Amino acid sequence: MTDTSHATSSPSVDPAEIARFSKLSETWWDPNGKMKPLHRINPLRLAYIRDAACRKFERNPKSLNCLSDLRILDIGCGAGLLCEPLARLGAQVVGIDPSETNISVAKLHAGRGHLSIDYRCTTVEQIDLRERFDIVLAMEVVEHVTDVGAFLSRCAAAMKPSGLMTVSTLNRTWKSFALAIVGAEYVLRWLPRGTHQWDKFVTLEELTNYLDACKLGITEQTGVVFNPLADRWSLSSDTDVNYMVIAESL
Repeated sequence: MTDTSHATSSPSVDPAEIARFSKLSETWWDPNGKMKPLHRINPLRLAYIRDAACRKFERNPKSLNCLSDLRILDIGCGAGLLCEPLARLGAQVVGIDPSETNISVAKLHAGRGHLSIDYRCTTVEQIDLRERFDIVLAMEVVEHVTDVGAFLSRCAAAMKPSGLMTVSTLNRTWKSFALAIVGAEYVLRWLPRGTHQWDKFVTLEELTNYLDACKLGITEQTGVVFNPLADRWSLSSDTDVNYMVIAESL
């Protein structure tokens, strides 16, 4: 499968980043392939989103359809690693990605699983301003865009007034350079070299300021750490490398 078109007209989109992930698109669903780190961390991300949504919208997180009728926008959805389990929990999911190849793979995989997910090759800037969502997800995205402030402003505009946004990204610290760049890409080779650019990582303080400019406040935050002895990811108070936040209207 080759990439035939990209949605690259939006100011926050970096064509080089789209091309990089398009090359990986056909390996997205291989749990032992190049996307293995995402597969390993995905259950943790899913549980964090589910639990925050259930607190916000007063749902039972143990219910198999706890996200029923909630509209979720997954920005930079790739091949749908988060979209599919969210749909299985009852959510009405719209997954967007500027890579046509990623969207093609996502549609194919969802079809095989008989899941109804609205996948679109587009960007958040191109979403109709009249379309609003209960939950907006920007998971491992802000470190790849060209203008973080403009990107988050458009994400905020896609939220319903009573909605919430979940952002996960990498902190710009020397610890993240050592672990996320040198360790993950060059030593352990979890990710292809060049997947991340350290200077594009966003500190928690910067993210807070960007969200504040969008009239959003962080209501929850957590670090995400990998324990090599237990071989698993877990939530932590340590936000020096990976972190996730929940933001709501002020």
